[in-house]
Amino acid sequence: MNMDSDSSAAAALAENLVKPLGRRWEHVQAVAARAHELRRAVAPEDEDTLIAAAWLHDLGYAPEIGHTRFHPLDGARYLRDQHWPEVIVNLVAHHSGARYEAAERGLSDELAEFPFQDSPLLDALVTADLTTGPAGERFTYDERMDEILSRYQPDDPVHRTWTKARPVIGEAIARAERRLAAAQPR
Repeated sequence: MNMDSDSSAAAALAENLVKPLGRRWEHVQAVAARAHELRRAVAPEDEDTLIAAAWLHDLGYAPEIGHTRFHPLDGARYLRDQHWPEVIVNLVAHHSGARYEAAERGLSDELAEFPFQDSPLLDALVTADLTTGPAGERFTYDERMDEILSRYQPDDPVHRTWTKARPVIGEAIARAERRLAAAQPR
């Protein structure tokens, strides 16, 4: 996808595929706004990539592309097939602890189609997503974790995922927040 601004194209694609999902669209818009706030936590050349990935992170919830019903994988496969930049595809595939949920769902081999890279970009995307509530509310990470866990029974794969992933993802969020605090204004 060779375009002037990946984030502009991402916003348009997300609006097309996610807006019909109602509350999910509110979440996506707020995550993109939060990513804009966090952009100084990444290198200047990565700011647009972060914002594009934020717009696209929940694309896999769209019924027309949600084939496995595991949204990080479905979104990444769709974006790859549409020739989006590999870095954006991989961020969507691995956002917000996807590797933990893939293991719970028996989809680790499928998710492995997309290389995992622990990076400032992934930390910032995770922070944007997991400090934003389901209808766009601003949450702390702990508030968001408590909200997610309250919606799922202990035997659900999502509940098991966050029971395991919570401390690791918390470290990613702390790294992003430290980078943002240390960043010079741009």
